[in-house]
Amino acid sequence: MTVMFRPRALNNLIDELCRLPGIGEKTAQRLAFFILRSPAMRVERLAQAIGEVKEKILFCSQCSSITESDPCPLCMDASRDRSVICVVEDPSDVFLIERTGAYKGVYHVLMGALSPLDGIGPEQLKIDALMTRIDQGGVREVICATNPNMEGEATVLYLAKLLKPRGIRLTRLAHGLPVGGHLEYADEITLSRSLEGRLDL
Repeated sequence: MTVMFRPRALNNLIDELCRLPGIGEKTAQRLAFFILRSPAMRVERLAQAIGEVKEKILFCSQCSSITESDPCPLCMDASRDRSVICVVEDPSDVFLIERTGAYKGVYHVLMGALSPLDGIGPEQLKIDALMTRIDQGGVREVICATNPNMEGEATVLYLAKLLKPRGIRLTRLAHGLPVGGHLEYADEITLSRSLEGRLDL
């Protein structure tokens, strides 16, 4: 929404900030005025960082994660277990899992999840590239780390249909109660998943 009494340059900045996910008109206006009040050097560094991201970041030809070198450092790491591929929806998911330090395999980024209502079918995702990697041999397990929603579930079911004939073990992240949580705050679906995924002690 354009407000006529604001300078055109400020309106343009607010309009562009509004295009960012999760940024509404008020937040965009606060950010724009923060930028306006900031020293020129800080604003130049911000603009340079944005330009550098677009200029230097590319997608890994093997796993489709983001990187500055191709293949990415994770795909180049000889210590990673290449027999296990963790399938995620977005490059940001790779960094979340890596922060745990608990996973030592390799990744494959689908660049989304199946969502027929949004026009996202298998052709729009990096599923063919995943199958090519698997068909090259040496993969014994595919871990599905898609989001626990309808789109993520549909993606897992589709992958299961493709992987079952190939004899590849397909697992998915456990769903259940968060550590430190209380049963009274859990919804029925979370409780149901927790019961299905219970472990022997």
